[in-house]
Amino acid sequence: MNNRIPAIAMILVLFAATALQASPAPEDPKKQTPWGLYVDSTEAYEMKQELGDKVLFVDVRDPIEIMFTGFTDTVDVNIPFKLANRNKWNEKKSVYAMELNQNFERDIAAALKKRGLSKDAPILLMCRSGGTRGAPSARKLWGKGYEKVYVVTDGFEGGKIKKGEKKNWRLKNGWKNSGLPWSYKLNKAKMYYPPLR
Repeated sequence: MNNRIPAIAMILVLFAATALQASPAPEDPKKQTPWGLYVDSTEAYEMKQELGDKVLFVDVRDPIEIMFTGFTDTVDVNIPFKLANRNKWNEKKSVYAMELNQNFERDIAAALKKRGLSKDAPILLMCRSGGTRGAPSARKLWGKGYEKVYVVTDGFEGGKIKKGEKKNWRLKNGWKNSGLPWSYKLNKAKMYYPPLR
């Protein structure tokens, strides 16, 4: 009888994890995470509606990027995984250099604590397209006690169209293209402010 209880508990845990994860793993290994938990933008929205304050929804984009591409107030907090360094230039891309936010994990832990959540709470991470910063930001949390870190696979703006007159426009999928709530108006209370030096 004692052996059956842990087996039943394990089955229930696996069932619950499967119920919350609807999207398959991305084919690109660079967009995969150790947890293997993926949702698209519609599933992320549904999870947030269903679980409310029991899930932490994080936009991991630079606040300046958000200012020009839009924001959803469904997100709980903006904690950038990378920040543009206005003192360094990326010659190859002709843009400001993007550098890791050294406070990323600490800020995630603080956001959980502020909401009365622990590291076993589900965390949703959303970047622009789903994998460039979403998956790496999730991997940054690996091994630090977090138990359920999901990546929003299509991101806020979605993927680029590969053919036609709108080639390279981000109209393929994503939060903005799924009819979910968003606007160019930002919620100041949710935006990231770097620590004072």
